[in-house]
Amino acid sequence: MSRAPTVSALGFHLAVLAIVLYAVFPFYYAVITSLKTGSALFRVDYFPFSWDLHNYVTLFQQQPFGRNILNSVTVAVLVVVVSLLLSALAAYSLSRVAFRGRGLLLGTILTVSMFPQVAVLSGMFELIRALGLYNNLLGLVFAYLIFTLPFTVWVLTTFMRELPKELEEAAILDGVSPWTIVTRIFLPLLWPAMVTTGLLAFIQAWNEFLFALTFTLTDDQRTVPVAIALISGGSRYELPWGNIMAASVLVTVPVVVLVLIFQRRIIAGLTAGALKG
Repeated sequence: MSRAPTVSALGFHLAVLAIVLYAVFPFYYAVITSLKTGSALFRVDYFPFSWDLHNYVTLFQQQPFGRNILNSVTVAVLVVVVSLLLSALAAYSLSRVAFRGRGLLLGTILTVSMFPQVAVLSGMFELIRALGLYNNLLGLVFAYLIFTLPFTVWVLTTFMRELPKELEEAAILDGVSPWTIVTRIFLPLLWPAMVTTGLLAFIQAWNEFLFALTFTLTDDQRTVPVAIALISGGSRYELPWGNIMAASVLVTVPVVVLVLIFQRRIIAGLTAGALKG
């Protein structure tokens, strides 16, 4: 009788171990490879026998990679701030204000999030160029909102619908304005959901490649995904794999750190809707 639970527990732990190895090993191997130079890059090792930071040093010496990182941080932060601000206001209107066509509007917002980037690329390019935002970080912020806003609006609307109406009614009786209701009452309650959606929006903006490649032209305006893709060696057949791996590690670390810092908020935001009612 006691053997069955033991076998079941062992199987569960083995399955968890396999999933962890599958998810973590590519990044671990990228770290190991980034610490190699020369012919050692083509040797299969599972432990870093040498700690050579040459790839990281040359990465910043041969191209403006520091500026590319700053560009990605700037664009991602602006996208998150604008997305959350507009989404909170839209969520209040879609969840608390009764008007004709509200369901259709919310469905349309969700449908927009399903469009592939290629489908809107040409139209977005013409719009960016008409606004004078080509090869400008603000143009990337404007373009990224097309796939971050629908998601954040939908999620925050769902969460705001679950908040007690008595809070809003009491505030209205006290003469509180809708802006104060959103900023002083609803936003503190929506904090777990905003952290979750904000982090996902940040990751989307941080990793986006197609728009960044299309709407930027010079090295000082490019973001890190494009900068990594354009890393080249002495010839078209010789890629500096050590530099590419070093750049990939530097790009992945900030996202991992953010997830670890806000993991409790993320779990709370993802499960709050399921625990209500």
